[in-house]
Order: sequence, then C-alpha cells, then structure tokens
Amino acid sequence: MLTILGFTMIATFLVLIMLKKMSPIAALVLIPALFCVFVGKGAKLGDYVIDGVTSLAPTAAMLMFAIVYFGVMIDVGLFDPIVRGILKFCKADPLRIVVGTAVLAAIVSLDGDGSTTFMITVSAMYPLYKRLKMSLVVMTGVAAMANGVMNTLPWGGPTARAATALKLDASDIFVPMIPALAVGLLGVLALSYVLGRRERKRLGVLTLDEVLEPETETVLVGASAGASGDGAAVVAKRAARTGGSGSGSGTGSGADADLPEADDDFQGLDPHRATLRPKLYWFNALLTVTLLTAMIMEWLPIPVLFLLGAALALTVNFPHMPDQKARLGAHAENVLNVSGMVFAAAVFTGVLQGTGMVDHMSKWLVSNIPDGMGPHMALVTGVLSIPLTYFMSNDGFYFGVLPVLAEAGQAHGVSSLEIARASLVGQPLHMSSPLVPAVYVLVGMAKVEFGDHTRFVVKWAALTSLVVLGAGILFGII
Repeated sequence: MLTILGFTMIATFLVLIMLKKMSPIAALVLIPALFCVFVGKGAKLGDYVIDGVTSLAPTAAMLMFAIVYFGVMIDVGLFDPIVRGILKFCKADPLRIVVGTAVLAAIVSLDGDGSTTFMITVSAMYPLYKRLKMSLVVMTGVAAMANGVMNTLPWGGPTARAATALKLDASDIFVPMIPALAVGLLGVLALSYVLGRRERKRLGVLTLDEVLEPETETVLVGASAGASGDGAAVVAKRAARTGGSGSGSGTGSGADADLPEADDDFQGLDPHRATLRPKLYWFNALLTVTLLTAMIMEWLPIPVLFLLGAALALTVNFPHMPDQKARLGAHAENVLNVSGMVFAAAVFTGVLQGTGMVDHMSKWLVSNIPDGMGPHMALVTGVLSIPLTYFMSNDGFYFGVLPVLAEAGQAHGVSSLEIARASLVGQPLHMSSPLVPAVYVLVGMAKVEFGDHTRFVVKWAALTSLVVLGAGILFGII
C-alpha cells in the first residue's frame, strides 16, 4: 500500500505542477500532507516536517545568502565584462547563445556546486535571452543538463556517495567513467545546437547594434520551447531607434512597455546604473575567487562562507545603511521564492522518508527485477538510476537503494564498481528533480515556471542519461 501511495503522491505532484493547477510551493506542502493522512500517520506529520526542515535548513541558508551575494555582484558590475564578451562572441545569434549557455554551465560546474553554477550562468545569460526574446526554458534546460553531467565529479556529490555506500575509492568509480561522461557532455552540446537552430529559425539573427540599442516597438509571439520555428511573426517591427549611446539604459516603448520585466531586460549591460562600483571591481573579483576556492577546499561550511561573503560584499560596496537595505530589498523576491521552495520541499521529502514510502518503493522496484537480468545488473542499475534519482534524493538512492542493487549484482558476478558507475548515469535528469534545491535557484533567477521547466527538460535530460549509459556499455565501462 505504501508503495502505491508513494508513486501516486509523486505522480499527483508532477501532474498538478505541469498542468499549472497548483503552485510548486503549495503542491510540495499540501499533497504530502494529504497523503500522510491517507497513510494513517497524520499525527506524526509535524515530526516528519521538522525532520525534513532540519535536514534542509543549511541548504536553505546557503541559498539565501548566495543569492544575496551574487545579486550584489551583478549590481556592482562584476559579470558585465562576461556578458559583453559572450554577446560579442555570439554576435546576437540564438544558436551561439544556446551553445554558449551549455559551455558556460559546464565550465562553472567544475566548482561542484549546482546552486553556484546556476547563479553565475543565469546572471551572465539572462540579459541576452531577455533582450533577444529567446525561450527561457531553453536556457534553464540546457544549463541543468550540462550541470547534471558535470555533477558526477568526485567532489560534486553522487560519486562520493556511491563510493561511501559501497566502500569503494571515488577515483576508481569516476576515472573510467570519463569517456562516457564526455560523450554525455557532447550530447548536451549537440542538443543545445539543435535547440539553438530552432531558436535561430524562430527569431532570426540580429546585429550587435540592434541588440544593444533600445527598441521602440516590438510585436512578440510567446517564446515557448515547443515553437516549431516557422518565423511566426516574432519581431514585426524594429525601427525609429532613439539617439544616444544605445547601451540599453532605456526601456523603450510600445510592446516592451507591456512586459512585466521590461525595465530589467538588459540590466546586466547597462553601463550607467547607479549600483556600479568600477573602482571596486578587482576587490569583488578577488572576493569571488576566494569564496569559490574556499568552497572547493572546504575551509568552512558553504552556508557560513556565503553568509560571510554576502555581509562583506554589502559592507564594502554599499557602506551606507539605506543602500544596503535597498540591495536586500531588490533581491528579496528571489530569496523568498527559493528559500520558500526549499522549505516546502522539506515537507515532501520528510513525508516520503518518514512514512517509509521511499523504502517500500525502492524494495518493490528491486524485488521486481527478473532473475534473468541478474548478470546484467549494471545495466539495470543504470536504467533504474534515471527515474529513481529524479523521484528520490541522492542520499536516499545511494545509501538506500544502491547497496541492495550492488548485493544483487555480486550474487551474479557483477562487480560493485560497475554498479557504482552505472548509478551515476541518472544525474542529468536528477538536477531538475523537484527534490533538488538548486533547481529552484535556476528557475527562480530565470523567472521560469517550474512546471514549464519540467515539461521541457524531462525528455531531453532522460535522453542525455541514456546516451551516457549507452556510451558506458559501448566502452565496456558498465
């Protein structure tokens, strides 16, 4: 019964958010609370929620102060040269911009933290997507998949968990997987090329001047990822440019004035905004590099690092209290959205784990593996990792399910190393799981509905995972 209720609860949540019948926060809270009552453990709901909140509180604190930190860095102009460099390289070509998003996300993912990756990637690319009227779910989807492949780095989490759970060396798991993961990353780049061509066909290629100058009249069609790209009257008129430097400091008139975020379309490139601190540029750059280095070297817990970093960045760049309050107020919406999502997700995970639904679901899946598949347990593990790491936390999968799969594999002569490597292939999809706090940073900063992101990315991320699995089998790694 718990198995059925667990799968039903997850399916209900996904359907409701993808159909936009409920907001993600409401669905993450109300659906598990309702199913907790169905299970007959409503009296323990408070304990389950407190356990979930306690486990995710450090993550929520990290995200809150990380958003403030990177928000301040955007305000003071730290990423402006990056945005301008990408813009000049991409030449206002949607295809190059989408591929550039994948490359940037993959490079930044070397720090091993998904939240930081998404903050930096969105900070750099969001102004370009907004100004060119490109599909924002393409940006979030490509960034999530690139980060998912790179999340398998030994310091990224899954590999370390697999090594710990099966008492193996992390390098023995990861190093042989590099060719398969490289193929997976190439698959993400190929997919970004295809999606970029779709966007180019839909939007066309603008000149650099057209992108940098404010528009006076633009008629748009919705920038959904599913647009077929037949031209579709996307930009009906671009004319009557205003004078001046054309750097994007104005918002324009016409249809742009009707857009809710029209005034911040190009905020990352406005060279005249009052929050710029050009004299402190190298201080901010050094502070950011030091912060990321400290995070990678684990000098202090990540929440503490970002708390200290945010406090220092605010104090140095905005020494006057009214200016500090203004900056905090400017980023309060993102902070509230992301931290609210994390604490709401704590209810979902708390009920899943506290009621025993996760344990029953995993045991049911393992027990239903046909005996004839015993010699192919590595393949089975790879296939199961795709849905299980989406519906479960990495801790739940690697510490709860993986040891059972490894034991079944050893009974049929399959080594634990093969099982551990196969368990990594589901990470491209895992990074878009509603149980991953970092994904709320991604969709929150990109101003994308979580349901829209989910509907777009699931099929492509699952395909990327299968590409990694296929490459692992082809190279004899799995």
